[in-house]
Amino acid sequence: MPDTTCHMSISLDGFVAGSDQSRDNPLGKRGREVHSWHLGDERATDADATAEGWLMRPRGAYVMGRNMFGPIRGEWDEDWDGWWGPEPPYHAPVFVLTHHDREPIEMQGGTSFHFVTEGFQAAYAQALQAAGEGGVDIAGGASTVRQALAAGVIDELTLDVVPVLLGSGERLFDGVQSFEFEPVEVLHSPLATHIRYRRAR
Repeated sequence: MPDTTCHMSISLDGFVAGSDQSRDNPLGKRGREVHSWHLGDERATDADATAEGWLMRPRGAYVMGRNMFGPIRGEWDEDWDGWWGPEPPYHAPVFVLTHHDREPIEMQGGTSFHFVTEGFQAAYAQALQAAGEGGVDIAGGASTVRQALAAGVIDELTLDVVPVLLGSGERLFDGVQSFEFEPVEVLHSPLATHIRYRRAR
C-alpha cells in the first residue's frame, strides 16, 4: 500500500500555527513565520527548494481539519470554500473533519472538498479509498496530525523546524505519548532544518 505522509512546519517551541486564527491571519498571529522558508521574502536555498518539492509532491487524497480549511466555526453559515482561491493546490479529493454536515465542493484543477462528520478514522478510510495508488497525505492542522499519530497511520513525517519562538498557538505534539519514527534525511538552511522521518519498523 502506498505511504501515508505528513509534512509540517514547526517553531522551535513546538507550534505549527499561531494563536487567534482569523481571515486576516489564516495561520494565526505570527504563524506565517514558520512558513518563511517557502512563503517568505527571504532567500531560500537548494535545501529549502528540495523540501518544498517534498511538500508539494502530488498525492492521491488528503485529510485536513476544519481549522485548516477555514476560520468559520459552528454551522456552515457562510459561503466558504477554503483559503486557496478557485484552484487549490491539492488537485485531488480532500476530506475535511467537521461536526457539521455540508455538501461536497468541486473546485478547479481537480480538487474536491468532502466534509466528514464521523471522525478521523472515517475520513482516513475514505481518503484511502479515493487515493488508490496515489497515497494519502495528512495535511494538518495540529489536531488532525495528532489524531493520525495516535492512529498509527503515518509512514513518513517531515518536519521543517524553523528558528523562531511563537510562544503560543497550536502545538503539534501536545498529548502525543510516543514518537515511533527515526530520521532518514536532514537538510539544513538558514531558514529551516528539514527532517524527514520514517516510521520505525
